[in-house]
Amino acid sequence: MKFLKFPIAKSAARFLKAIKPPGFYGFSIYDLLEMYILGIVKGALTYRAGSISFSFFMALFPFILFILNLIPFIDLIPFIKIENFDQTFLNYIELFLPPETQIFFAEIFEDIRTKPRGGLLSSVFLLSIFLSANGISAIFGSFEFSYHVTFSRSFFKQYFLSVGVSVLLAFLLLITVVVFFYFEFYILNNLDSLIASEVRWTRIGQITFFGLFIYITTNILYYFGTIEGRKNQFFTPGSLMTTLLFFLTTYCFGIYIENFSNYNQLYGSIGALLIFLLYIWINSNILLLGFELNATLTRFKREPKKKINGD
Repeated sequence: MKFLKFPIAKSAARFLKAIKPPGFYGFSIYDLLEMYILGIVKGALTYRAGSISFSFFMALFPFILFILNLIPFIDLIPFIKIENFDQTFLNYIELFLPPETQIFFAEIFEDIRTKPRGGLLSSVFLLSIFLSANGISAIFGSFEFSYHVTFSRSFFKQYFLSVGVSVLLAFLLLITVVVFFYFEFYILNNLDSLIASEVRWTRIGQITFFGLFIYITTNILYYFGTIEGRKNQFFTPGSLMTTLLFFLTTYCFGIYIENFSNYNQLYGSIGALLIFLLYIWINSNILLLGFELNATLTRFKREPKKKINGD
């Protein structure tokens, strides 16, 4: 690499090559960074993120329809009694959307919610399951285009796996909202009243629960996304990095939209749509960055050091 000709860069590289953490199979931090960057560049990461963004956006509305068809059955569970659960669900999701996209998302949610829907055996509900799986399938397909991934599934096997994962994530999201509702009602509200401080316990609880949901979701996607992923541990460093970057970019993106963006002045009513698409694209890149980290570590485990150095 040309930058290694500089004395400072050469010293830094020598220092990083000397650090060989446990679990790196004899590789150094320098090897990790080199292979990680190589995977990002050769794997056309931003192109794959664009594919995920489009498919995810198109699958979002069937996924909302799928969720709304499940919500009435929450009330049938004996120990769960939440009035207006669909509104509670919407309020929770809006907490983590950029400001300008909350109204846009709420309008779509309300439009779908007020439309008549069939039962669990209706054709609309069954179709919503398969259409919502398109977003998951696009994610899995983008994973397989990674520079470090060598095995791929057949189209039908991957798609039916995507259907199963999308159903799993829908139930995980509903469970997260239900558990948080009771946790907020019985614990966080009492903390706010008993402990006189400026700490917003409810907000801390919201962030914690949503962070756990994002972390578990990314682990599920990375685990089922590729054949190699099933051979790794469920909880991975890439998922942790993705979760932390998700909160960082969401916070920074919200500040940018509120203070520096003029999308609505330039594009009028479709400004919120463009902001929402940009937000999805940014987080698609983050999802792939976390996956590339896991794929790099998996390649270290799969291939000897001499073989990789000989590529």
